[in-house]
This record gives sequence, C-alpha cells and structure tokens, in this order.
Amino acid sequence: MADTDTGAPPKPLLIAAACLAVLLFAGVAVFGLTRGADSEAPAADAPLPLVPVEAPQSGTPECAKLIGGLPHELTSAGNTLVRRKLADPAPQATVGWGTGDPVVLRCGLGKPPELTRTSQLRTINGVQWLQVEGEGAATWFVVDRPVYTALTVPNTAGTGPLQTISEVVAANLPPAPLRF
Repeated sequence: MADTDTGAPPKPLLIAAACLAVLLFAGVAVFGLTRGADSEAPAADAPLPLVPVEAPQSGTPECAKLIGGLPHELTSAGNTLVRRKLADPAPQATVGWGTGDPVVLRCGLGKPPELTRTSQLRTINGVQWLQVEGEGAATWFVVDRPVYTALTVPNTAGTGPLQTISEVVAANLPPAPLRF
C-alpha cells in the first residue's frame, strides 16, 4: 500500500505507527517508574543501614538498661512500626523501627550543642526533651538523665513514638540535673 507518487506508506498508516510508538514509550516509562519505586523501598526484614554517630557513652550500663527496656513495636500515626535489625557495622546502643523513614533512637551521645540555659524544653511523661528540627524529621534529645539520648522521628510520624520512649526512659533512667 505505498503512495503511488513517492513510494511512501499512506499518511494514516504513518500516524497510526507514530501513535503506537508514543503509547508504547509511555507504557514502558510508567512501568519502569512504578517498578523502580517498589524495588527501592526497603523490605521490613532487611537490615537497616545507619551511619555511625559519635556516642562516647554508648557502652555505659545506663544505655544497656535503656536499650534493654525498649519495645519491639512503636505506634506512629496509627501505624505499627516494628523494630529492625541493624546492618553491620551497627552503631552501639542504637535501635530503629519501621521502613522508609525509620524512627531511630541513639543512646550515649555527647551534649547537643543546641542545649543552652535558654533552650525551650518540653516535658513528656516526666522526661525533659530538647527538639532540634531537621530536614524531613525532628531529633528529640533527652537532656535530664545521666546519658544523652536522641530520638529521630520523621515529620510524618505522630506523637506515639515520643510518648512511648518517654515512658521507657522514665522507667529505666533516673532524673539528673541539666548540664550546660
């Protein structure tokens, strides 16, 4: 069915072929984008990789007691976050819950530089916390116990993790004076 003057295929056939090529390209692109997103999401049973952070008191008995008292699950914005195994080399006295943007607790850190005599502190279940905003998450530092502990919570999480961890801190670590 060639055009008799030029030998080219008829115009309607060229238009149909071009439309099919565009549809095929769009379908492959959508498939690739959606499959790529699925394959990048960490599996709930995959070890959670965390970067090491200087924690000079992470080996103390206080951190061991606190870590030992932490729950297997946290509730966050109505979702259950399961405690994750950490990828090697796992930072000492560190625990993570959930997939995607996990909730992470680190015990034995140095004094947060943001803690000053004029810092705004929040008391939750008898524990004093200093909130430090970050990109996409907030890190809450326990500042009234023998060791500094940080809980990093994604902005999408509710208040459940902070309340639960406050209860565990209050039950396992005695209050201590603020250190500036």
